[in-house]
Amino acid sequence: MAPVSIQPLYTTSATSNGGRNGRVRSDNGTVDFPLTMPKALGGPETPGSTNPEQLFAAGYSACFEGALRLVARNMKKSISDAHITAKVTIGKTPEGGFGLATELHGKISGVSAAEAQELMEAAHKVCPYSVATRGNMDVKLTSEAA
Repeated sequence: MAPVSIQPLYTTSATSNGGRNGRVRSDNGTVDFPLTMPKALGGPETPGSTNPEQLFAAGYSACFEGALRLVARNMKKSISDAHITAKVTIGKTPEGGFGLATELHGKISGVSAAEAQELMEAAHKVCPYSVATRGNMDVKLTSEAA
């Protein structure tokens, strides 16, 4: 169930079985991937498989680009193209657990370098992934005008 503080617009689900060495499938079957542990974490990283960090990076980059395009329209900035790369890192926390950090890099066409960074910062304020992770993980924003 959605938190009381939001008005639900869309809900979906995905189910995993087997953890990092299992499978994940969305409720409509569009996402249906085998999962394996990355080599950097001691796993086999089987070809054709993915992992939670890649799935998070894919979701965050797509959501952030949508937010970027929204704020560009609202700010009356005409962008001809945009690419957002989400670089997600998993690592150990000082408490002994695990945490994530993300770098979002925007390559934005049709605006100056200063405007590109301004758009990135504005998108970071409204992107649902950014809102959900704010205060919970480090997020670095970088940009370039293309």
